[in-house]
Amino acid sequence: MKGHRLIENQEDIDRLFEVFFNYVRLLTDIPQSDQDHCRLLFKPVYAPKGTLLEREGTRHQYHNFIVTGYIRNYHVDDEGREHTVDINDGPRFFTSYNHFIQQTVSDENLHCITDCEMLRISRADVEKARDLGITSQEYSEKILQYHLEASRQRAINLSTLSAKERYLKLLQNHPSIVQNVPLVHIASYLGINPGSLSRIRQELSQ
Repeated sequence: MKGHRLIENQEDIDRLFEVFFNYVRLLTDIPQSDQDHCRLLFKPVYAPKGTLLEREGTRHQYHNFIVTGYIRNYHVDDEGREHTVDINDGPRFFTSYNHFIQQTVSDENLHCITDCEMLRISRADVEKARDLGITSQEYSEKILQYHLEASRQRAINLSTLSAKERYLKLLQNHPSIVQNVPLVHIASYLGINPGSLSRIRQELSQ
């Protein structure tokens, strides 16, 4: 992963893990023993804007918890066009879920839209966490359920809402994406031509 580096400052590391543990607590309690295991298995990483964390044509080896910054998941069609299928909104887990879990060759890329701080765990260490942790299995299942539901809802939105309705829903539910992510990526994520999205934004601003 060209350009990335491990974060070594202890205050920064503690800050990253505090965000992580608070996120986990939204779904389930995390005992101190599990927190200690996480500190051993997750690696604190800084990745500058433009970094490709994972590339198509490879087996993705890391599960990423984004603490700061924005990342997109995209694939490229036969005509060379990029299609963004996921963008994070604040701290959350982010990976090419199906390919990561099944360890199949992925057709997706994970691209840092901005500078990012994250905690990363390898596929091998996910297995260790499952063996060591009290809550890791329960939490992994809840994360997967959340991802599947989000993917299902996005598919429904793409097939039933107009372009304007899709943008308004994103603006209402995820305003930080609209504020921090370039228009071209937002348009791709919403399945809208960038020119059409510009016109929608102009119309709404009047």
